[in-house]
Amino acid sequence: MSQFNIRKRDGLARTGLLRHDGTELKLPAATDTIALFPALGRMENANMPVCAPAAVARQFPPAMGVMPVTIHPQLDNTAVSGDCVIVANWQTAFANPRNYVDWLVGLKNKTPSDTAWYAPAAAIPSTAAILCYSGFDLFDFIGIDLKSAQGIFCTADGEFTADAMTTGICTCAGCMAKDLREHNRNALRQELALIARFIELGQLRDLIESRCRMSANQVAIMRHLDNQYQFMDKAQPVGRSGVMRANSGDSMQRVEVRRFAERVLTRYLPPKTDVAVLLPCSARKPYSLSQTHKRFQMAVGGRAHELIVTSPLGLVPRELETIYPAGHYDVPVTGYWDAEECAFIGSILTRYFKRHPYRRIIAHLEGGALKVARQAAEAAGITLECTCEEHPTSDTALNALDSALAGERRFKDDRLHGMASYQFNIDLDTRGCTLRGHFPEVFYSRNNLQLFSIDTGTGMLRPTIDGWNLVPEGYRVYIDDFIPEGDVLTPGVMRADPDIRDGDEVLVVGARALATGRAAMPADEMLRSKRGVAVRVRKIKRL
Repeated sequence: MSQFNIRKRDGLARTGLLRHDGTELKLPAATDTIALFPALGRMENANMPVCAPAAVARQFPPAMGVMPVTIHPQLDNTAVSGDCVIVANWQTAFANPRNYVDWLVGLKNKTPSDTAWYAPAAAIPSTAAILCYSGFDLFDFIGIDLKSAQGIFCTADGEFTADAMTTGICTCAGCMAKDLREHNRNALRQELALIARFIELGQLRDLIESRCRMSANQVAIMRHLDNQYQFMDKAQPVGRSGVMRANSGDSMQRVEVRRFAERVLTRYLPPKTDVAVLLPCSARKPYSLSQTHKRFQMAVGGRAHELIVTSPLGLVPRELETIYPAGHYDVPVTGYWDAEECAFIGSILTRYFKRHPYRRIIAHLEGGALKVARQAAEAAGITLECTCEEHPTSDTALNALDSALAGERRFKDDRLHGMASYQFNIDLDTRGCTLRGHFPEVFYSRNNLQLFSIDTGTGMLRPTIDGWNLVPEGYRVYIDDFIPEGDVLTPGVMRADPDIRDGDEVLVVGARALATGRAAMPADEMLRSKRGVAVRVRKIKRL
């Protein structure tokens, strides 16, 4: 009997502990899978090509009741929660990235989410990262031993002839002993250990964008997965506490970037003012902590809605500057925006201008940001006022911005309203709410009753149980008739709002208790899994 306990998720990738017949194995890992699953040596019809059509695959059904459970794109799933599943010949899928992604999405959708995934003969150091990013957990040494038999020296960045062992590229025990097989196995183990570390940090995408550059097919796989937005959106958490590195053009297609832009355009409700000013970003996050933005805010003086134009996020309203990824991204600054950046960010600005028709929009920008703002204004049919002829932080430019806003009335800075609209898709009534503290220790109260705080890691709102009374619907997890004694486990979940993602703040609703906490997995996994923590509970209220 197998059991897979997931410890950490990063998109489709996981770390965890696989137990089978008394053996425990930390995943992701490469091991002697025949020793782990003795039945592998005598399984029938388990080597069906992944590209085989349904008519062929159904003629050779795999054996039932054998572990690992064979799954195939053209066969019905027979795996249950906790099983280890095997996808034979997956290494051949690399040859066609579009099929790779289509098969992967189909298999993931019909397989329980708390199953361990085994790709036999598929992993070598240069493919391990993309395999884990695709949701595979378990590997063997067959593929890497074949490379050794062919006299190929393997690294995470590519393959070389065996004489590379003597050049000092690697100084592992295998290289010191001139044992190519041992070096290659060590290289695979080391890469998987590094991948596990990146998963724990929530930064596997950063590693993928680096690793895949040496393979055109791997780049294509990453991009095809990005195009499966609805599928990948369910897997990616809504917030992380670390840095999101946006170091390539592919970063604009990351789920976090697209989700942020879509929520700004479809959920976010700006404050009640008809004057907006477009500002450049800053290296320091949140922007308000930078000396540059302190000067901008003094010049604006609360007389206009501040919108930060930035790559890759497009547009960041001032109220959302603490929320992941706006308060957590890092991007190389060159002063040049390429055509793809301009098109992507310009489309976001255009849609925002059309959705929220301000009476005046002032562009306090330069370079690529100003170019994009002008293009978006023209596309939206609005007039853009420019207050910059030189660097935006110069005294001349700041004085021009101050003069442009002369006579405009101040408006109420209501960050709570903007953040709640973005996070919970509601028009929150914030009348009577007061703020105390300074970022990152910020609390919102009404009549001395605390309603919300800000998570210091992700910058998102954390409602108290009383605060949930202001969120009329959505982000609820309904549990069976019991009082949680700690975290809520998946067997106790009856239903959950489908919009819930890993990391979302949720209200746990039961017949005998309410609880507030953070989702540890997306809603569909709560319902499809039989093991694991569904909600990490922060506070419980008995009814």
